[in-house]
Amino acid sequence: MKLLLTVAALWGAAAGTLLPRAAHRFSVQPYGTGVLALTTAFVCAALAAATGTRPELGVWLLLGPVGVLLAVVDARVRRLPDVLTLPFAGAVLVLLGVVALLPEHAGDWTTALYGAFALGGFFLVLFLIDQGRMGFGNVKPALGLGAALGWYGWPTLMLGTLAAFLLRALYAGALAVAGRAGREVAVAFGPFLLGGAFLGLLIGAYTA
Repeated sequence: MKLLLTVAALWGAAAGTLLPRAAHRFSVQPYGTGVLALTTAFVCAALAAATGTRPELGVWLLLGPVGVLLAVVDARVRRLPDVLTLPFAGAVLVLLGVVALLPEHAGDWTTALYGAFALGGFFLVLFLIDQGRMGFGNVKPALGLGAALGWYGWPTLMLGTLAAFLLRALYAGALAVAGRAGREVAVAFGPFLLGGAFLGLLIGAYTA
């Protein structure tokens, strides 16, 4: 297990060093290379610890750095580029479809497919109800994240979704306590959506 965690962390750190260059392509001033490398290393190591040697770990390690990049771009410019979100959704389903053919996997591809439509549809409804607070950009990553969470079942999907809104509420509460509530609270939801999915995926993988 130590070797697995080390390899995952090194992979995450290496991928994280490339994120600033990728962020610049979207006219985004990223955080420091060291910060992104450490963040991505932590994300990948945590996913490895929760998933173990099951084959779906390869999918999480490939897509984890992309999730960090999406969070950075959305936090900086409040935009989730189609060139990232749409391939992300397709890649999750295709890669999990391959994993479903391998032995010792711990998820279900059909539930992943349903999860993609469920979470994407949920955020589409939120967008149609209140376009001022929930942008359409959140619908597209929700497809991929719904597939990833749905791989481990409906409870994991619901947990990841609830975690996203809880993180958002905690952030808004922190701003209110700091006396910065108001216009500044209208921040991008993407980082919270990705963070909630990350937490849900960790728990889903660990308990699978």
